[in-house]
Amino acid sequence: MTAEEGELVKWDSEALTRLIRTARKERRADLCLKGVRLVNVLTGKVEKADVAVQDGWIAGWGAYEGVENISTEGLFMAPAFTDGHLHMESTLLSPDRFAAAVVPSGTGAVVADPHEIANVLGLEGIRYFLRATEDLPLDVFFNLPSCVPASPLETSGARLRGADLCSLLPHPRIPGLAEMMSYPGVLHGDPDVVDKLLLFQDRVMDGHAPRLSGHDLNAYLAAGIGSDHECTSLEEGREKLARGMTLMIREGSQSKDLEALLPLVDDHTWPRCMLVSDDRHPDDLLERGHMDDIVNRAVSLGVDPVRAVALATWTPARYFGLQRRGALAPGYRADFTLSPSLTPWIPQRVFKGGVEVAREGELLVSPSTWSSPPPPPGPMSLRPPRAEDFAVEARPGKLRVIGVGEGSLLTEKVLADPKVKEGLVVSDVERDLLKLAVFNRYGPADGRPPALGFVQGLGLRRGALASTVAHDSHNLLVAGVTDAALARVADAVRQAGGGMAVGDEDGALEILPLPVAGLMSDRPLKETSEGLRRLKGVARSWGSSLENPFMALSFLALPVIPRLKLTDKGLVDVESFSVVPLFETP
Repeated sequence: MTAEEGELVKWDSEALTRLIRTARKERRADLCLKGVRLVNVLTGKVEKADVAVQDGWIAGWGAYEGVENISTEGLFMAPAFTDGHLHMESTLLSPDRFAAAVVPSGTGAVVADPHEIANVLGLEGIRYFLRATEDLPLDVFFNLPSCVPASPLETSGARLRGADLCSLLPHPRIPGLAEMMSYPGVLHGDPDVVDKLLLFQDRVMDGHAPRLSGHDLNAYLAAGIGSDHECTSLEEGREKLARGMTLMIREGSQSKDLEALLPLVDDHTWPRCMLVSDDRHPDDLLERGHMDDIVNRAVSLGVDPVRAVALATWTPARYFGLQRRGALAPGYRADFTLSPSLTPWIPQRVFKGGVEVAREGELLVSPSTWSSPPPPPGPMSLRPPRAEDFAVEARPGKLRVIGVGEGSLLTEKVLADPKVKEGLVVSDVERDLLKLAVFNRYGPADGRPPALGFVQGLGLRRGALASTVAHDSHNLLVAGVTDAALARVADAVRQAGGGMAVGDEDGALEILPLPVAGLMSDRPLKETSEGLRRLKGVARSWGSSLENPFMALSFLALPVIPRLKLTDKGLVDVESFSVVPLFETP
């Protein structure tokens, strides 16, 4: 069955007859794994058996023989992992490069939210993703983005209404609606939001509701939204589970909530919990892996190993209605991994549809055989930035400063006395107060100045960082010490057509081009990861103590996660959902 045939099982009579006969031991299986230790997520136990595979499906387990027999004594067998909430764009890898990166880690399926590329390219971006994932040894499902743009407080490259999304609904790899970030739109009955809720009322609808509680949470859930990946505390997660939500426990490159939320997983709640990555950078994929790393981390924190596997296989498959996936049982897909140990899980051999596709961390199939359509051109309608674009005139009052912390998407509102020179507010490296700017890259290129603000927590004492990975509208975002450095680094990214860069006024400059919508590289994982490593190394040598300074930077323009953010329209107080002045007066 091909990706385009969809999720429903469509055997022909001959294939179904072969599967039945194989299951009954009336014929030999195509493949038999002899003496394997099967991780049964349906019982919570590990059971030793021979597992028969026929035409890419599990025929059964017990005592079987195959045309090909593999001795798997001492090996553990588990279903291939499913990441239930992922933004592929945040890996910085095009779809084929992403598949090549995660399949050797034991990932067999992902449910992606393409709202990053949709905010840049609209429906054309989603269609590109659907085409680019047709011929991969990885099943990629897409929940359609609910918020393009994410809010009216920013400018994106597209606007998608319910009628636009409706045209994609017949596609078989679209289970539902992606995270509804506009919880104010839900609570206040925004007509565009209501249209989408009605359109997807018979499908899965994912949530995004940080700190939502009480009657507002009731209203959000009453609209039919079923999950949340933005919980960061036990109290919040406990309330959402009690009111019927499925909890997506996130362990990404920036936001790491696993340790805080795992105490919520018990014998009653685990079927409504799953492990997800949300955002995972290429260096983490290269050095740590994907879902295998998250599963092993959960086990190290005390979760039973079989249950940890279930949270990355069975529970996402059930929540999204991915039939015949997430377990090793008769009639289920033969997507599985073999590991020499139960803990840690080491995906030594990876099978997709009963065919081995990776071994010892290396692909056994060549990505050159996968179809990889050319991406649409990414927009960059922006004149060359100049140092004078970053001038901030001093005014009465204190600066509203965005406070950044390690490992969290949440920011704080910091009030600080400005450092003033010749009537202009400048960066103050002694107090780690750096200038921040957002350029609208969607045009027209009419010389409009950027929105300006200040950030504390990046730690740079020299130079500037720039990126077109700036959630969710992905305008050109730049932060740094001097106006000249800001202009030079921003212009380097503009000339590249999108990407990430770190540089000084006139000296060092490192850039990672991201030609796919200004979000993704077309290069392999190792090459992309090395490029990012160089950027981060320069940033650290210039004072940044953050593990992922570019990931932290990318979320400073996201006006749907509290508390203070900067978009191309100005400084946003997320709690009041409004643009506020840079200076606060008594």
